[in-house]
Amino acid sequence: MILKLQQKQPNLNGTVRITGSKSESNRLLLLQALFGNFEIKNLSNSEDSDMMQQALASTEKTVDIHHAGTAMRFLTAYFAAYEGRETILTGSSRMQERPIGLLVNALNSLGADITYLKNEGFAPLLIKGKKLEQNKVALEANVSSQYISALMMVGASLPNGIEIELIGKITSVPYIEMTRSLLTQLGIDSTFEGQIITVKPVSSVDVSEMVVESDWSSASYYYSLAALCDSAALKLSSYKKNSLQGDSALAEIYTELGVETTYLDTEILLKKIQEPKSKRVAFDLANSPDIAQTIAVTCYGLGIGCDLTGLHTLKIKETDRLEALKAELTKLGAEISVSNDSLHLKPGTNYQADVTIKTYQDHRMAMAFAPMALRVPIAFEDAEVVNKSYPDYWDDLKSLGFEINER
Repeated sequence: MILKLQQKQPNLNGTVRITGSKSESNRLLLLQALFGNFEIKNLSNSEDSDMMQQALASTEKTVDIHHAGTAMRFLTAYFAAYEGRETILTGSSRMQERPIGLLVNALNSLGADITYLKNEGFAPLLIKGKKLEQNKVALEANVSSQYISALMMVGASLPNGIEIELIGKITSVPYIEMTRSLLTQLGIDSTFEGQIITVKPVSSVDVSEMVVESDWSSASYYYSLAALCDSAALKLSSYKKNSLQGDSALAEIYTELGVETTYLDTEILLKKIQEPKSKRVAFDLANSPDIAQTIAVTCYGLGIGCDLTGLHTLKIKETDRLEALKAELTKLGAEISVSNDSLHLKPGTNYQADVTIKTYQDHRMAMAFAPMALRVPIAFEDAEVVNKSYPDYWDDLKSLGFEINER
């Protein structure tokens, strides 16, 4: 499905209710499967979270999680510790290109029995669930935080808990702390001191309900809209100031891009207060790489340059997001260069109208580029890809006055 967007009167006022955080939801779904006894409220309605629920409920030998990367990492650990169950865990062709060897090696060092059915280091996996008696494991610290979180959560269910030694510079710390906080709320003790994470074992939890905060990554697109508008007063719910999500760094980052965040009771209010004071900005996004696409597009829409660093994990997402950003921003008229872990955009306003953005089976490519409709009409291939994390996205933009037509 190709959608064309345009918005001729860029003054945005309104309220948008955003679904629960995919990151929190998928962690809680795994913890619910491990320990049960609690209800999850404001669960994400994303395709990824639906896939996670289906996989956890499945009794089939083969579990196919399609494009759901979080599910692949979390379920690899879950099925490895599921004593007596044999599972083939697989996914889409792109998922079978995304590395998982470091997590498999870590689990096998704990006593797991995981083998590769096709290519070494990649899904599909044959997982023979066992009781994992070992409790000490070492892991590179600059890998996806989802590997570390998977080990932490499943580690709580192991007879001796788990001790994880992180080797090298630690990235995506907020996502590790999110996992720790959720464990704490469930009464599971953990520590994170220096390079060592420990999680104590439990057999059950005494909690009846867990409430998921709305997704900050999804909020990023509204920060971009606010920045690119002449004026904006957008309310988003449900959010809190002391968020567990690393992408809540948006509130501080976007002050440099002209957007003010006010925390209300269960909402945030975004207001356009000024144009950026600088013609070039720089952000280290090692702790919040998922908002890099949004920020790069915002800066181009504002006509300013940016230097974004800490982006090494973007190479192994749904697509190589750095190369995808370079290709699609170049089509829009930008001058941009990328390395293995950074992006550099030159100031400029050479906006090309009626460009069709390729989404690369990546939900964030579609959603991050949509605010450019405030500058020029723009279209998207495979627009339904947003279902992965935010199925209501196009409808919510329509409610704010965007003209959206299927082509």
